[in-house]
Amino acid sequence: MYYSLGLYEKAIPVGFAFPKLFDITAEGGFDRFEISIDETDWRQERLDWSPEKIREIGLLSRAAGTPIRTMCLSGHRKWPLGSHDAATRKRGMDIMEKAIRFSVEAGISIIQLAGYDVYYEAGDKDTEKWFAENLAASAEYAARWGVVLAFETMETPFMDTVEKSMKYVTQVNSPWLGVYPDIGNLKNAAVIYGNDVVEDMEKGAGRIFAVHLKETKPGVYRDMNFGDGGHTEYVPCIRAALAMGVRTFTGEFWHQEGQDYKAVIAAASKFLRGKIEEAAEGL
Repeated sequence: MYYSLGLYEKAIPVGFAFPKLFDITAEGGFDRFEISIDETDWRQERLDWSPEKIREIGLLSRAAGTPIRTMCLSGHRKWPLGSHDAATRKRGMDIMEKAIRFSVEAGISIIQLAGYDVYYEAGDKDTEKWFAENLAASAEYAARWGVVLAFETMETPFMDTVEKSMKYVTQVNSPWLGVYPDIGNLKNAAVIYGNDVVEDMEKGAGRIFAVHLKETKPGVYRDMNFGDGGHTEYVPCIRAALAMGVRTFTGEFWHQEGQDYKAVIAAASKFLRGKIEEAAEGL
């Protein structure tokens, strides 16, 4: 079965130039590189690069055999689309538009959106309303450029399940908006709510474009190595995704100081490919 396995940028230590990032990705056994546009100034600055520079990065990634096909856009944690502050909402929309244009130039097809109306402030009916309005405008802008927007299921109650993500996907009703769930986060949510992870994923049938594969355990959402005592239901979730036509997967994990990042990346590739291939048996 054909599938694509991407490497999350933050699995690699900070400080390498893009050509080296792409080489590390390929050497570690991954097919793609997932770029991060988080809330740090230096990653936000990428959105202001010239079209020529962005195109060059895309060309370099493809030449290395590790194209950038997905973007993890978590910068909206700091500049959320539902903020009470109008200037913050405007900045959030500026980030969205720049990220879409960046994607066009770099050859990115899917932008993973953080599923938050707000993050550093309290949410309410107003934040939900502004979030929905700006989301609809974002989907319209994405449609113009042919870039898919897809929600990550998060660690907060606002959008920690596929079912909650689909509320907004259905409301906006655009073919350019869907879900890019994190199955580790979904498992943690299932522990809280007592629901079944696979049944939750199936509520996004036809609108799940890619899947984040991540190790978690109750109350822990990051900085775990694959197979290191977590409870993520890899095979059932991946099998459900494959049955729904999903073929794009990304290993989401973080470089941890003191670890041999190359060894960790290679082990992650082996672990995840094993899970995907096991899940594909019989389909």
